[in-house]
Amino acid sequence: MRVEPPVPEAALAAIRQPLETAGAMRADAPLLQPLNLLLDLAGEAMRARLFVVQAEGGAEACLRPDFTVAIARQHIESGAGEGRYAYEGAAFRASAGAERPEEFLQVGLELFAPKDPSAVGATEAADAEIAGLAWRSALAGGRADLTLRLGDVGLFGPFIESLSLADALAARLKRVAGRPRLLQAELARVGEATSAQGGTLAGILSGLDEAQAAALLEEVWMLAGVEPVGGRGPAEIAARLVRKAEAASAPALTEEQAAAIRAFMAIDDSPDAALARVGELAGRRDKALKAALARWARRLEALAKVADPHRMSFAPALGHAFDYYDGLTFEVVSDALGADRPVAVGGRYDGLLARLGGGEGRAVGCMVRPWRAWNGGEA
Repeated sequence: MRVEPPVPEAALAAIRQPLETAGAMRADAPLLQPLNLLLDLAGEAMRARLFVVQAEGGAEACLRPDFTVAIARQHIESGAGEGRYAYEGAAFRASAGAERPEEFLQVGLELFAPKDPSAVGATEAADAEIAGLAWRSALAGGRADLTLRLGDVGLFGPFIESLSLADALAARLKRVAGRPRLLQAELARVGEATSAQGGTLAGILSGLDEAQAAALLEEVWMLAGVEPVGGRGPAEIAARLVRKAEAASAPALTEEQAAAIRAFMAIDDSPDAALARVGELAGRRDKALKAALARWARRLEALAKVADPHRMSFAPALGHAFDYYDGLTFEVVSDALGADRPVAVGGRYDGLLARLGGGEGRAVGCMVRPWRAWNGGEA
């Protein structure tokens, strides 16, 4: 395993400093993390980048690829309504081909708060705070070629709603918004005739609620003498089959609709110009889209107080390896390192809390790679 070189203590202290002054308590995460949970969040393609371990007869685990999921789980288990947690430690990801470190240092901060509809602007303020902290931390490493790249997975939904698509098709597209491969497959279906199939069993399950679908699948397994493997339960497998049936029966996009979505996904410009382009591409400026664009105006106003607007860009399709992000996404990138080696990443992941059994809440966080932030580090 290739290990990242250490960062000199003085440089590391400067990079840590913005996060340390954010009023967060120190947190840690177990070195071993549940593999199935991470694959559910990132997809099977992520397996190749994980260091997988398994004791004889035990469930598969992996060396922690990051801290976010583990700290979110700890927050939920604590029962606290809100919390701020700073962390520092090694993370592990396999690197195929490229001679890059596979054990590397991360520092970061995760912020959790209860969902409160009356707290107008709280989400945008927290987003701007976390993105601003990541920017200041990355900048403290001494690089002069940094850009703050912003995105928003959550903007895709209001944009899709503006196109007046069939309900089933709009739901399908919103579900795959953060998964480029699946979205491209949907765009490739332009003009296709719909199918009533999607698999007989999948079609039957699609007419049932979640509990009924899982119970029926378990009954089929019992009658067939099938023992499921891989750790996935009947509810999850049933949900995947239902999605397959829905995809097959959903109407396809028209050429015009597909062109608008491709143009939306290709936006990459200064924040003001990019958001104006979103409005131009929208089929109609409905209430949800107007509200989403107004929220971005508030974020940018707050971010302009800590980062030079001329060193920001906006690409609504900006995503990360893990697809639990459902709102703001951001990266701090260096011209010298390129877009595939970000200095810092982060974003909003409210939905992850519910997926981990924590109910509704708000969550946003960031991670900085000190070896990349330091101007004497990765080149």
